[in-house]
Amino acid sequence: MADLFSQDEPTPEATGAHRPLADRLRPQNLSEVIGQEQVLGPESPLGVMLASGSLSSIVFWGPPGVGKTTIARLLADETDLHFVQISAIFTGVPDLRKVFEAAKLRRQNGQGTLLFVDEIHRFNKAQQDSFLPHMEDGTILLVGATTENPSFELNAAVLSRSQVMVLTRLSPDDLARLTERAEAELGVQLPLTEAARRALFEMADGDGRTLLNLIEQVAAWKVPAPLETEALGKRLMRRASKYDKSGEEHYNLISALHKSVRGSDPDAALYWFNRMIEGGEDPKYIARRLLCMAVEDIQLADPQAHTVALHAWETYERLGSPEGELALSQCVVYLSLAPKSNAVYAALKASREAARRTGSEPPPKHILNAPTKMMAEQGYGEGYIYDHDAEDGFSGQNFFPDSLPRTQFYKPVERGFERELSKRVSYFEKLRKQRGT
Repeated sequence: MADLFSQDEPTPEATGAHRPLADRLRPQNLSEVIGQEQVLGPESPLGVMLASGSLSSIVFWGPPGVGKTTIARLLADETDLHFVQISAIFTGVPDLRKVFEAAKLRRQNGQGTLLFVDEIHRFNKAQQDSFLPHMEDGTILLVGATTENPSFELNAAVLSRSQVMVLTRLSPDDLARLTERAEAELGVQLPLTEAARRALFEMADGDGRTLLNLIEQVAAWKVPAPLETEALGKRLMRRASKYDKSGEEHYNLISALHKSVRGSDPDAALYWFNRMIEGGEDPKYIARRLLCMAVEDIQLADPQAHTVALHAWETYERLGSPEGELALSQCVVYLSLAPKSNAVYAALKASREAARRTGSEPPPKHILNAPTKMMAEQGYGEGYIYDHDAEDGFSGQNFFPDSLPRTQFYKPVERGFERELSKRVSYFEKLRKQRGT
């Protein structure tokens, strides 16, 4: 059954029911919303829409507790649209039909409908497609809310008819303002030291609704003196880290870890490594990614990095947690501080392109084997110089196809062990020139 909320329903305040602090502090107009200036400011996309009196369908993308539902409700007030709220979790196709039919009747009576769809990414493709004709003919103004990346989860057709607006986690300053507003509403000062107050903000993790729930608990405590951080931690549970091992956050954090290692920042790399571990990521997945980093970003600048990554992976599989995580941490630090190079990757890419372009060119005859008399008569192997018999163990002969000019694909960087490889490349090139090959 759809979770419908209409402006016609009685409010908890009217019935005298208990109202949580988060509900009591819900802003009454957009100017009271804390944070989200990038969306609500005068020059922001939404601010410009409201000023011009032309509001289009919107998808709000952001973490929980940052105001998506509140802003949608206030938009209906600002534009004199009838507000209807549904949740994609509880709404099926029959419920959607009822919503659309009611919106059509309102439209015939001169009343528009702002349909707010919470967790819109949970609708399947067919359900999302059902919105399109009603969006196009003006029956509804769609405002969707999602915690997932819309480009992954929403149909292109819905996205093309909507404007995506990104809402961000509330900053410590935003949370401080929200706390002051809550204290004024409750008529009490939270019994916390300044350090404990900051710790409370950290527990909320940028979620305004979570903060207000925590404040409601703290405000009810009867304590003789303001509590320190340690005492607060004992009384309250820290909010679990936002992490979805199969969703966008998974890819965001592994990207942050990889780029921190590539950027030679062991401290940031350890931070993101532990964010993933604390979020419940499989350490073996991280181990595999660390091996990728050694292969992709360090390469021959430090050949030992590959071995370190493999050994860290093997050590974790033998020891498990928590000792195995120490081996992975050591690998994170080693890879972060290792010299970086992608010279082999660049050489692979360039040589593959050349191979595709000239894929029919035969090898020069002097490096072909001649197992038969006929092949020998054709000149196979003729003129080949055995490098071990040549001066310096280097013949300098050409090994490219005759029609393909010699090309340097591998260009070692002047970092780490590749410095030595660069010297060898230069040395052999010098010998080629001396021998006229």
